[in-house]
Amino acid sequence: MDGKQDIMELLRSVADGSVSPEDALNELKVSPFEDLGYAKVDFHRAVRQGAGEVIYGAGKTPEQISGILAAMTRRGSHNIMVTRLDQDKRSRLDSSIDLEYHELARFGIANPAPIEKTGHIVVATGGTSDLPVAEEAALTAETLGSRVTRLYDVGVAGLHRLLSNVGELASARCVVAVAGMEGALASVVGGLVDCPVIAVPTSVGYGANFGGLAALLSMLNSCASGVSVVNIDNGFGAGYLANRINKMESAR
Repeated sequence: MDGKQDIMELLRSVADGSVSPEDALNELKVSPFEDLGYAKVDFHRAVRQGAGEVIYGAGKTPEQISGILAAMTRRGSHNIMVTRLDQDKRSRLDSSIDLEYHELARFGIANPAPIEKTGHIVVATGGTSDLPVAEEAALTAETLGSRVTRLYDVGVAGLHRLLSNVGELASARCVVAVAGMEGALASVVGGLVDCPVIAVPTSVGYGANFGGLAALLSMLNSCASGVSVVNIDNGFGAGYLANRINKMESAR
């Protein structure tokens, strides 16, 4: 079973007598996870957290990724996200896997299915070099069911570019601000909007940027209220959190 809706359908089947309590119990017993030896695939993630398990591709072999995807596919999972999936690994996955691949973000969506997108998230970047991280955030939020507006290359070196999109920023339920160098974009955005801002420092920058540490420290020390910070280059984490904030607003 892939989520809360599946369990509700099972319980309704018990209620109407089409499934016995014993058969329902057996179904629930085998549902929580499957042990593949190298991975314990969590099938109840969607029940607990509202979204299925996400596969982190870095550090896994193509065979391991394929095995996890096969196990999830057998349980009827759709829109399975695979992050940090480089082109070489993607080309070596089981050819039977239906995978939508986004090379810039190193992001795969297995068993893609139509998604109703709600609410509004803005993903903004300081520069074009931040796009791989920003696209990871945007694709994550979209795959989870959020409507996303992309505002790319609107950094503080040309502030008029950001200010020309104040309308989009004002209508957002959450803004993801992705920037390297000194990471100033997050503070500027934080001073313009009344919604949460998720700052994503990137490793873009010259030597004293220290692989994103300078941007991370700038964002952590933001003088704008309502700005939170995820780890360096963690577009997935930002997109996932932005979707939760967006869905909480939708539920009100």
